[in-house]
Amino acid sequence: MIKTLRLSFALKNTYRVNGILYAIRQIPVIKKIVPAGVYQVRGFKIFANVLSVIWEVVTVFLGKLLYFLLMINGVMRLYDLPPETDSRLFLHLLLFLSAGGALLNTYMFNPTKDKYYAMILLGMDAKSYTLVNYFYALLKVIAGFGLCSFLFAFPRGCSLWQCLLIPFFVAGVKMSVSAYALWDYEKKGTVRDENKLSKYSWGIVAVFLAAAYGLPAAGFLIPASVSTILMLLGAGSGFLFLYKFLTFQSYRVMYKELFSGAPSLSVQLDNKAAVKVQQEQSYKSISGDKNITSSRRGFEYLNELFIKRHRKILWRPAKKITAVICALTAGGLMAFRIVPEFKETVNGLLMTSLPYFVLIMYFLNRGTNFTSALFINCDHSLLTYSFYKQPQFILKLFQIRLREIIKVNLLPAAVTGVGLAILLYASGGTDNPANYLILVVSILCMSIFFSVHYLMLYYLLQPYNAGTEIKSGTYQLILIVTYIVSYLLLQVKLPTLMFGIMTIVFCILYCIIASILVYRLAPKTFRIRM
Repeated sequence: MIKTLRLSFALKNTYRVNGILYAIRQIPVIKKIVPAGVYQVRGFKIFANVLSVIWEVVTVFLGKLLYFLLMINGVMRLYDLPPETDSRLFLHLLLFLSAGGALLNTYMFNPTKDKYYAMILLGMDAKSYTLVNYFYALLKVIAGFGLCSFLFAFPRGCSLWQCLLIPFFVAGVKMSVSAYALWDYEKKGTVRDENKLSKYSWGIVAVFLAAAYGLPAAGFLIPASVSTILMLLGAGSGFLFLYKFLTFQSYRVMYKELFSGAPSLSVQLDNKAAVKVQQEQSYKSISGDKNITSSRRGFEYLNELFIKRHRKILWRPAKKITAVICALTAGGLMAFRIVPEFKETVNGLLMTSLPYFVLIMYFLNRGTNFTSALFINCDHSLLTYSFYKQPQFILKLFQIRLREIIKVNLLPAAVTGVGLAILLYASGGTDNPANYLILVVSILCMSIFFSVHYLMLYYLLQPYNAGTEIKSGTYQLILIVTYIVSYLLLQVKLPTLMFGIMTIVFCILYCIIASILVYRLAPKTFRIRM
């Protein structure tokens, strides 16, 4: 076990160090300074190793800190509940969110590259490698949640032993889900892939989310004693299932099936084959209707065919999100009738918390899905032609595509804006009628901003290589910064009218700047990465 742990650490660290060095070489200014043979320079390798170790430590705590700050503490401030219910509300949220999170992230059923390299390419013992890394991941969970429990749960009034119980409850629930997945594989032969959850699993997650956030809004909280008992059962059940991990004998076969569902892994060493398999997987979500035609010409013809054939991955998710937003709006109106005092809280939030919706629109935007489909099924082939990279053609196609992705994103955005205006009116209204219009228009502008933002990044940085993998460190860094800025806006408290006007002006300026940058720079940057 110790040898396996050491080898797996060495493998993961090597992969991460090479990734860090590659990312450094992709930063526009730095790549002119850093030599092409950076992988062989001892100083750079030591520097990358230090960053790798720091990142390993950071990953133990950073994600958990953001989870507690955003998903629990940030939400608790939205409820108008007396301070004496803080510990009860905290445990209520943690209980349901952790149960849903266990379905989304088990650690064992995530087909990562380090697992592929170790078990398939290097032939390491699959059972030993899996157990060592899985239990190491659980130890990181216990360490991260242990620290966060004392930082966040204790100040909320939770007892010392409740804080000690929380990390073991989270680890126990994850173990229970993983053990059930192993049993299900033995029984049905179907391997779980946490990156491709079934509709049934997503339905359960949705129920947990609704229970976590909806019940407190309706005035119901699980008693702290009941939450504690449930956490004890969750922690105990996980460790009772420990024997399942130790007796399961089909890890290698199971992971081969799991990797076969991730084309970029199963054909990692052959880029041409990777592209072919990736495209074949993508074709499954593309309409094969031979009657799809277009009466347009030029790039408009190309774009219309693309949109019509990709309705499943563009319009269908947008329509589902819109349906959920309609249901939430209806639920809010129903809550006003059931709990009238809830109106005042919602009204105050809508008049001062418009910045919150920047983060919400960040999550609802389909920009990354759109650009990924563009590259795999269109630009990957057309970028080999010189005419396709001429400035006037690039700008023309950029404007056409921007129009289409804005249409897709505006559907849920428009329903969100109108829904907020309806909730504002139903919760007591406002003295300034302009607030209704600002709510709708500013939400639309947020959606337009993210549509422009993602498409501009795609044209200026083009992050995909021939194997359809993201290979731009700058692109990934900007995506992280975009999320951080969206999250930090949660702390901003401005009147709806002021923030809405600022949002509209910023969106207009950003669209103009994006068009100029794409026209001037994209002919040099819009290319397939090696």
